[in-house]
Amino acid sequence: MNGSGTMAPKKKAKPVRIAHELSRNRRRAIQKALAEHQVEDRAEWDRASDWSDYRFYRKLVKKGTIRTIELPLLEVTIGDPWSTSVTIIHGKRPGPTITILGGMHGDELTGPSACTHLLSTAFTDPEKPLDPETLAGTIRIVPVVNMPGYRSKSRYFPDGRDLNRNFPGNAKGSSTRRVAAQVWRYLVEDSDAIIDLHSAGKGRSNMPQLRVDLAHAGSNILAKAFGIEILLDSKPPKGSLRNHANMEDIPAITYEGGGANWLDQTSVKVAVHGVMNVLRKLKMVPGKPHRPRFRMLASGSTWLRAGEGGLLDLFVDSGSIMKEGDVVARISDPATPGLSVDILAPEDGLMICIATNPFVAAGMPVGHFLPISKHMSLLEEQVDGFGRFITQGSLEEPVWREEEEIEVEVRGEWDGGSVDSGWLEATLEEVNRDDNTEEEA
Repeated sequence: MNGSGTMAPKKKAKPVRIAHELSRNRRRAIQKALAEHQVEDRAEWDRASDWSDYRFYRKLVKKGTIRTIELPLLEVTIGDPWSTSVTIIHGKRPGPTITILGGMHGDELTGPSACTHLLSTAFTDPEKPLDPETLAGTIRIVPVVNMPGYRSKSRYFPDGRDLNRNFPGNAKGSSTRRVAAQVWRYLVEDSDAIIDLHSAGKGRSNMPQLRVDLAHAGSNILAKAFGIEILLDSKPPKGSLRNHANMEDIPAITYEGGGANWLDQTSVKVAVHGVMNVLRKLKMVPGKPHRPRFRMLASGSTWLRAGEGGLLDLFVDSGSIMKEGDVVARISDPATPGLSVDILAPEDGLMICIATNPFVAAGMPVGHFLPISKHMSLLEEQVDGFGRFITQGSLEEPVWREEEEIEVEVRGEWDGGSVDSGWLEATLEEVNRDDNTEEEA
């Protein structure tokens, strides 16, 4: 595997802005959208304008306060309304309304974790970054949108549908479409921008990246404000929140990092870092946003697929920088010992996603590969000791973990005489039972 050396990012390097592998027509469409885009002069955001208390789902949130309100995802008289918590930080000063969503898919935990950290006292206490006394505007944070899916560790709602393919919803449709309509009504349609935090689906892991339609000017600006390097220019899937938000000219971006049913702390740190960058860019919180040294604006990628079936031995991680011919993975089959097949990098590039399930059949994806035909040196200057790309914000100390050394004297005895006896209890009982049986025999 290449890239074994460690090189720190050059802090004083002149910023480079490149368009990577975008077609000429696509570049023209993006440039046209940006040229036609006019930043709105919103009088209500002016610091001298009147700024009133905020109402959400018939509840009042006073200026300069934080309040958590339960939003029912289903409007019902009997039965489970599938409520979820919406925390509103309503600033003392005028500004935009930003909605940050996590857990659109119930088994994706990067968003719930990032949102929870943003709501911790490390961010919301007096004189902290999200102190409502100094905040301009309103932030709505929903750690888990799909609460029933989260509780059952499922991507889907109980009716088996994907919420992020059912927007803008229908108040008289299926369960999931009713939820989508409720989410749209209370969390999306009056937002000035949407940040939707996701992870990869089951069986794979994403390196930190953004999905954005760069030809939607507001979303383009929002994505660049997030402050990370890998921006995948993609038109949103039909029925997705991002798709319908863009149709209504609401800026929306989708962050991807980590995988389903586990927490990748690096992806969580990048998510928090990106959200704070956006808030700084919009002048909702003090400070200047952190800008990456460069951005890869990519509109094309390749899925590397297994040519044979068996057990997958991956030699790389998501974020690994590859050279043409490098071995990405090896497939072997216990039923045919001595035989194996290597999967090679087709050209120079970056692994933006890898499979995490070791069982593969012919045709199954092994990795999502981003070809890099130029400016490869920029990536190579920003790698860790394992050849993985270092995303902006991933090396920062997590501010929500304030470490203190506390010495505590604990009196007591280990249960069963061993630290691990609780785990071994069932096994020991079986061993003792077997021993007694042998003695009796």
